[in-house]
Amino acid sequence: MLDTLITSKTRVKLLLKFFLNSSTSSYLRGLESEFGESTNAIRLELNRFEKAGLLTTSTKGNKKMFRANTEHPLFNDIHNLLLKHIGFDHIIEKVINKLGDVKMVFILGEFAKGLDSRIIDLLFVGNDIDKEYLFRQIDRAEKMIKRKIRFLVSEDNDYQEILNEHKKSEILLLWKE
Repeated sequence: MLDTLITSKTRVKLLLKFFLNSSTSSYLRGLESEFGESTNAIRLELNRFEKAGLLTTSTKGNKKMFRANTEHPLFNDIHNLLLKHIGFDHIIEKVINKLGDVKMVFILGEFAKGLDSRIIDLLFVGNDIDKEYLFRQIDRAEKMIKRKIRFLVSEDNDYQEILNEHKKSEILLLWKE
């Protein structure tokens, strides 16, 4: 859906990078290696977003760092549109709300870093989560969003150990009770 609204693949990658996880920041050369695209195409899109006020910049050494402007009036709309584009709204609707005592759901890995992937890694945190129901609903959600979902289930008191195994940039809170 988002791909048809926005014709530039670079633009879509930048939206995912900065607006899915607003704590993500990056610089031009880092984005070049991440995206595998020319710096010129990336620079043009970064300049457009910065001019529109969607990105803020800072300097770190000799690097110009970019980050989503969370104060921009369209930030939440863009963030929610990305969640729908990826299918996270279906995961929340179809899976989380009927699982039992779910406290939090985290996105881990590539998506948390703002990179598109065919695999979504999730961590469900809670007590007495109905795992059989979860398996069935994950299967349904995968068919709806046309992506694979890998998941872990953790008790309230254990999940921090799992999060500690990931870099901060690889963790994104998707849902909280």
